[in-house]
Amino acid sequence: MDNKKRLAYAIIQFLHDQLRHGGLSSDAQESLEVAIQCLETAFGVTVEDSDLALPQTLPEIFEAAATGKEMPQDLRSPARTPPSEEDSAEAERLKTEGNEQMKVENFEAAVHFYGKAIELNPANAVYFCNRAAAYSKLGNYAGAVQDCERAICIDPAYSKAYGRMGLALSSLNKHVEAVAYYKKALELDPDNETYKSNLKIAELKLREAPSPTGGVGSFDIAGLLNNPGFMSMASNLMNNPQIQQLMSGMISGGNNPLGTPGTSPSQNDLASLIQALPSRCSSRTQS
Repeated sequence: MDNKKRLAYAIIQFLHDQLRHGGLSSDAQESLEVAIQCLETAFGVTVEDSDLALPQTLPEIFEAAATGKEMPQDLRSPARTPPSEEDSAEAERLKTEGNEQMKVENFEAAVHFYGKAIELNPANAVYFCNRAAAYSKLGNYAGAVQDCERAICIDPAYSKAYGRMGLALSSLNKHVEAVAYYKKALELDPDNETYKSNLKIAELKLREAPSPTGGVGSFDIAGLLNNPGFMSMASNLMNNPQIQQLMSGMISGGNNPLGTPGTSPSQNDLASLIQALPSRCSSRTQS
């Protein structure tokens, strides 16, 4: 059994106990809940995974270490039960069958075979990484992310797991995270052209993402105001006296943000109008 998962489970179990009996404030409880979710996602374990439990709880282990008590041998070095030769061979056969199903684009069957291989040998990072690829083909990118996390936990030097994590994150439009994983994949396999290409694509998508100062909804106001075509169209439209009258009636306080009829509106005028319209339209709809 993976020692990292045992440790993560022990921490999660301790945090759950604190939630139930720690007498914490609501803010502290919320923080612990977030911490538990992060640990569960990072290590692929939950509090229900009782097979990961140690003979002693985390506070008991800490107390033993603090007082210098001798810990049981199975606690210092938890015994792993490697798969038998027969199970290992069968797991490899199932993985190969999963690979064949991937070739003919039968991705659901591939997920099934990889899952069976994992049941026989859950310490093999390749099985999780291959299932992640099948999940991605099915559009289950969250499942792919989770399997990549498990593969990386088992083998932190497995470049393919980082590369496939990058693909899944890109599909979830998490381009910042995807770039980081592609860079890690290239650190481990610097000559991989696929990782280089995918990194360039993710960086391009990151640059093309809407500006965070875009303003209302999903509109990139800064981009619109710097677009000459849009400014020309807006200027012609807003110099129309009827539009001036309509817009001035929508803005409270009797102040017309569009300037004097016959003059070209400034960028600040346009920004004020764009930002004011949604709230004004909403208030009129509700009245």
